[in-house]
Amino acid sequence: MIDQPFPELKVGQSKVSRGRTLTETDVVNFCMLTGNWLEIHANEEFAKTARFGRRVVQGSLVFSIVNALLPFDSSVVDAFYGVDRLRFLKPTFIGDTLWARSEIIDLREKDGDAGVATLELVGANQRREKVMRCEFSLLIRGVRLLPLSNDPFTPAEPAAQ
Repeated sequence: MIDQPFPELKVGQSKVSRGRTLTETDVVNFCMLTGNWLEIHANEEFAKTARFGRRVVQGSLVFSIVNALLPFDSSVVDAFYGVDRLRFLKPTFIGDTLWARSEIIDLREKDGDAGVATLELVGANQRREKVMRCEFSLLIRGVRLLPLSNDPFTPAEPAAQ
């Protein structure tokens, strides 16, 4: 999603993700994790009589997966800053494959050494239907944070002589 420090970002930059199919396991695990056992998600027989005629994937799960399809670079992303104008445009069903597209729509400096990048985030399914849209903001570092060495055999401090 964002892989550059704030000063290198430009309005209009965009990315498209790989696809990911939503499964029965995703929906059941999300029901268990959140306690959201609404029958439109968890009861096939009930869902047959509801608006969409079959079970739908939880909107909060759709949002979570769509925003994670475009990976974050932890060396530049400081924090999730917020989401605005979140809308679910079409239902998502078990077995649907989703893709994400993000485009930077606003950049504003914050605290002198960082900035807020706001992106339009759109999720689409295999039928080329837009299923969700939002404005997604991230706090972005002004310079890349270099990770500590993950090598446990390298001393953290120079050896004493």
